[in-house]
Amino acid sequence: MSDGTRGNGKRKKKKGGNKVVRNIIIGVEALVLVAVIVILIYAFRATDEETGVQKYELKEDEIVTNIEEDDPIVIEIKKGYTTYAFFGVDARNGTLEKGTRTDTIIICSIDNETGETRLCSIYRDTLLNIADKGKNPSYQKCNAAYAYGGPEKALNMINQNLDLFVEQFITVGFDGVMNTIDAVNGVEIDIQYDEIKYLNDYQKSMYSTESQAVITDDFTPVENTGLQTLTGYQALAYCRIRYTAGDDYRRTERQRDVLTQIVDKAKKIDPVKVSKICTDVFPYLATNMDLDKDIIPRASEVSKYSIVASDGFPFEDKRTSGLLGAKGSCVIPVDLEANVIELHEFLYPGLDYTPSETVKKISQDIKNEAAQYGK
Repeated sequence: MSDGTRGNGKRKKKKGGNKVVRNIIIGVEALVLVAVIVILIYAFRATDEETGVQKYELKEDEIVTNIEEDDPIVIEIKKGYTTYAFFGVDARNGTLEKGTRTDTIIICSIDNETGETRLCSIYRDTLLNIADKGKNPSYQKCNAAYAYGGPEKALNMINQNLDLFVEQFITVGFDGVMNTIDAVNGVEIDIQYDEIKYLNDYQKSMYSTESQAVITDDFTPVENTGLQTLTGYQALAYCRIRYTAGDDYRRTERQRDVLTQIVDKAKKIDPVKVSKICTDVFPYLATNMDLDKDIIPRASEVSKYSIVASDGFPFEDKRTSGLLGAKGSCVIPVDLEANVIELHEFLYPGLDYTPSETVKKISQDIKNEAAQYGK
């Protein structure tokens, strides 16, 4: 069984006049709940006041891909789809540019005609090449790319290892997630006994550290099992648990539970409340997308979009995990080339794709690296 929810793998033929899409919300990682709220805010906002979103000036000339822009597959994808990267960082002081690892990396593809949306998480411990193109390879956990070089380096890591051409991104830190959940008055979660200790430990770790300021003074321990309402602070801690059975894969399931709750509540919010969420959430985002040119046009057609499938990369039947010396415990794509082929089929169903020589080389390098440790 896959750890994600997959579509049927076939692209629906587009028929003139039939633009009704089922409104299916499928759980994905915690960051997407903020992205969903962003869309809702722009669709229903009550005023035209400035939001305070942080416009990041991306160094466009530093974004690289393996495939030339005049390649037919690139032209077809750019014509038929819009692709974004969502980054969630362990940032408690508003630092969203670099210096912190990405706990969450999600690729989002939107069919420009049907609105069908597909989301694929890249597991943060995945062994990939994070070196800049043309330089000696550096195989590390992929979440280190953002820490070393911000969104430019993270986008380059995605594009080089996965044969993608992503240029637009949204980054959110702890505060953005917590404020979103609090704005919808918390989420209903069924807490298990083995989760309580870790949930409270994460709350304490976020509450105060030697090097960072307290991010909230609303620390309330969770003491009982069963269905209960979690605050944004508690829910964020819940999303971070990875030490019970299932490890990091179970962590993503928790995040999906939170997302499902947040979306259900957000869809019922009136415009006045949505305007309040706008004020609370936007100062905690960083993006290179323009509000008027990129986000608002999308949001004006929010009813058109439906999340039809989500999954995690590397895919369940094409990955393993284990200790790789000083790199620690990694998620290993046993055949990166095969994983990338499946990723393209997932994000852009029905389009032909052939792996680049760069991906083929990285795939072999990862096999060689893993073999040194018997993986």
